[in-house]
This record gives sequence, C-alpha cells and structure tokens, in this order.
Amino acid sequence: MTMLSTSLMKAPAGNSANNPARPGSYCLENADVCDKAMSKARSRLLVGVAVFFCSFALMGVRTIELGFSEPMAERPVAHKVVVQPVEFGRADILDRNGEILATNLETSSLYANPSMIEDAAEATRKLIEVLPELSEADIQSKLSSSRKFVWLKRKLTPREKWEVNALGIPGFQFQREEERIYPHGRLASHVLGYVDVDGNGLGGVEHFFDYRLNEKSRRNEPIQLSLDIRVQYALADELEAAMRAHEAKGAAGLVLDVNTGEVVAMASLPDYDPNNMRGVGGQERFNRVTQGVYELGSTFKTFTFAAAMDNNIIDFEDEYDATKPLRVSRFWIRDDHPKARVLTVPEVFAFSSNIGTAQIALDLGTDQQKEFLSELGLLEPSNLELTEVGAPLYPSNWRKVSTMTISYGHGIAVSPVQLASGIATMVNGGRHIPATLIHKNEDWADGRQVIKPSTSQKIRQLLRLAVMKGTGGNANAVGYRVGGKTGTAEKAQDGGYNRKALISSFIGAFPMDNPQYVVFALLDEPKGTRETHGFASGGWTAAPVVRNVIMRAAPLLGVSPVEEDEGLYHQAGLLIEDKKKR
Repeated sequence: MTMLSTSLMKAPAGNSANNPARPGSYCLENADVCDKAMSKARSRLLVGVAVFFCSFALMGVRTIELGFSEPMAERPVAHKVVVQPVEFGRADILDRNGEILATNLETSSLYANPSMIEDAAEATRKLIEVLPELSEADIQSKLSSSRKFVWLKRKLTPREKWEVNALGIPGFQFQREEERIYPHGRLASHVLGYVDVDGNGLGGVEHFFDYRLNEKSRRNEPIQLSLDIRVQYALADELEAAMRAHEAKGAAGLVLDVNTGEVVAMASLPDYDPNNMRGVGGQERFNRVTQGVYELGSTFKTFTFAAAMDNNIIDFEDEYDATKPLRVSRFWIRDDHPKARVLTVPEVFAFSSNIGTAQIALDLGTDQQKEFLSELGLLEPSNLELTEVGAPLYPSNWRKVSTMTISYGHGIAVSPVQLASGIATMVNGGRHIPATLIHKNEDWADGRQVIKPSTSQKIRQLLRLAVMKGTGGNANAVGYRVGGKTGTAEKAQDGGYNRKALISSFIGAFPMDNPQYVVFALLDEPKGTRETHGFASGGWTAAPVVRNVIMRAAPLLGVSPVEEDEGLYHQAGLLIEDKKKR
C-alpha cells in the first residue's frame, strides 16, 4: 500500500519542473483514477486472504481425515507385501478355582520384504548385532532372495522389537501376533501341553481341545480343568524330592476325586517348560501317568480280592496255605515277605502274599477275572481328555499261569490313571466313574455299578489294614485315615525281568470312613538309601510320597484330620490278631 500510494502521488514527468510536488496533490486533482486503483488493490488483497483461509481449512480437514484413517503400516502400497492380521482369541485354560494356567499375550514377529533391502549383507550384519541367536547365513540368504516376504524371527520381546526398529532398515516390518503363556511354567506341563509358533496345540489339552480353544464362538469361554494348581504343586514337589533322594530315572503321580472322577493333580517327571520347548526331547514330553503302561505289582491284588468277594468266593474267615512257594509249570511263585504258614484272607492282603493271592485267582477263574478287569476299563486305553494315552498290555492267550500272575500285577501293564480310576471304584461304593480332566460343578457323579457297596466296604477295611498292620505303614498320614496298597514289580527286559530295576508304587485313598480322594505315586528304578535300609520297594520309596502329599493337600481340599479309629479295619484286624495268638 505504501508503494502504491507513493507512485500515485507522483506528478507527471512533463510537469515536474514547473509544478513542484505537493503531498497528495495528484489524488486531489485526479480523484477518479485514485479510487479505481484503490478498489483494485483491495480486491487483490481479499482474494489473497480467501486463498490463504481455504488452504488452511483444507489442511485441517486432511489432518482430521488422517487421524481417523488406518495406520499406513496396514495399508497396501506399491512394492509392499500385505500380511493378513492374526486372528486373536485362543481361549484361556483355568484350574478348578479360576487360576490361569494358559493365556495369551500380544507380541510382534519380524518379517522382511527382500525387494526393499538395498544391501542384504549390511542389513544382516546389523540385525545379527541385536538378535545374535539368529543364523547369519540363513538371514543373509533370506534377505538376498527374490521373494516378497520372509520371516526373520517370530515372537520378539518388546526390547528386541525396539532394538530392531532402531536399526531404521525400511524392508523390516512387524506383524502383530499372539504368544501362548503358561504362568506356572513346568507345573502341570503334561496336562496342559504346548503350542507351536502359530498357536496350534501340539500336546496335552492344548492339542486335545485345539478346535474348541480356537473356535471363534467360544472366544470368551475358557476351558476349566479339574486341576487344583495348589495340590498340583504339592504333588510335583514331593515326587521331585523322592526322585532326587532315590536317584530314580523318573516319577509319576496323581490325585483323583473318587466321587466325580476329576483329576485334581497329575505330575510326570522329568517334565518341561511349555514356555520354551527348545531342546525338549521325547523323555521330557513322555507322560508317565497316562502314556506309560507298567506292571504295577501288588496294587492289583485289590482287584483280585474285590472280584472274589463280590462273587462270594472268599470272605474274611477263609484261609490259604502260604507255607511254601507255589510251582506253576516251570515257574515258582514266591512271597517277598514270607510268613511260611497258613494265612487268613486279611493276612494275605495285609502281608501282600503272592502265593495266597494266586490261589484266590484260581478259585475266581480266568473268565471272571478277565470280565472284572474289563468292567474296570483296564483292558482298553483310558478315555481321558489327552491324546497321549497308552494301551494296556496283557497276554493274548490268557492261560492258567497268566491268571495267577495277573492276580498280583505281573503279566499285565496298565497306566497309572487306569489303576487310580479302578481303585476309586473299589472304595467309592463300587461305582465306576471314568477319570476326567474337566471340572464338574457337582461333587457327586453317578457311575456304572461294578461291585456291591458291601464289597466296597470290605475292600476299604483291607486297604486300611494294609497301612496300619501291613506293608503300607509308611503311608500313614496321622489323622487322615489312609488306606492303600504297595506295588513293587521288576521291569521287563530282554524277554525276562531285571531284578535290580524296579517300578515301585503306592496307591492310597483317604479318609477311609468316607473316601474322597485317591493318591498314587510311582518311582522308576529307585535306589535304596540309608533311611530305607537299602530297600527300594514301594512301601519304602513311594508310600512316604503319598503320605506327604496327603498331609499337604488334605487341608487345601477341605478334609480335616480326626482321631484314629480302629473300627475302620476292626473285623479284618481281629483275624490277624487271632491268627498270631494261635
């Protein structure tokens, strides 16, 4: 405006000499010309202002639009690979009390578009500096390829992602993914199983329920297991301590609710951490509770006695001659704790006489023995919700000698979960309830009646007697009325048996006046110690594990200790006392 006003006020050049300039004299003399010039200047100014405001408004609208648009990283652009977003929502796995056993965390995985990498060697060198566990040759090969997409590393930690991002390499991108997390680490690993890098279940319930865990309609419905993680810890801790003390190759154990079939705890050692499966071998993944089948020795005597009693073949007052070993063909049947005399039925059980039990089996008969074991589900794989389930082993030609040896747990191999389920049937009134890993809301389940309640009552007396006056004394958890049976068997080897390699076990139930739980413990090839006087049998190695687990778990399960009551085994016990007086 100043320049324009000055030029308008200048006088014409021809009049400059004769008409000295006076301020504003030209506009005063030429008003129309000045008015037109001023109007033109104002118009130009208004146009400039309007253009400025329109530009500013357009920028504001664009800013708002960008704020509500998708991130550029998820938009397809030229020469860039678009990775489909991961479907989130693999369901959680909970214990019976709602404790999280398996869940998901959002994480990032690193991929690259090699066509955007200008210097593959330099990019490889920088990446290896922040992720040294990667193979330099493998990474350089990937970055030098003609592909548009290559994975570099899955499931980065937040720090790793930050360090890779700081490299500033344009061809590196991140994909949002889920990582399966197991907060309790090794605890219950054989039950839970694990997943692969893409979140597919590869073991345990993760595999068995893989579809259900991934099913979109059930995204917010976690699977609630029957496990109690507190009891699980007590069981695993005691098994690990015993395995270490006896230098055993492995160990197994479980706690089972006898009235619902729920597995409250299950442990197999050695185990693994499902959070890190790198380097985990078959030995660690092997589930000794469900997949392993073993000759479980004298624990099977419980079934022989129950079958014979339920068929009115024996009663407490009956006697069997155990004065000397029993010869069958070219084999001899001997007692580990020989009494070398005639034994009553309760004595045969309490002192774990193989000789007496084999004679009871002959009185029972092969057909009834097979039928009874079949009714308990011992001749077919368990229906537990795991794919890692072993098939029982038994003779295809069930001869007389098989009937005798199977009566005391030799010549037949079953899994520990099958044994526990069978013993639960023996003490819960005779109802066979299949074992399950899924939590039930009720505390009672109807089952198929296998033996009469009166027979179950007698078996409970015998099991209690075996703890109080027989080979299971080390399992007695004072106040919890424990009943149970020892099991010691030599491992099969090269067509025979290795006398120095034992499977030592104990199966217990409590409280025997109103049984609630079965507890089982097994040690694979334990060694005797000074505390066990060199013995490695089930009564010395596995029975104390069951006792300790009961002492720790019973308060958690709501079972209170009471004063000991000999009435639980009084009838059977009198026969032992009377026999000793003869």
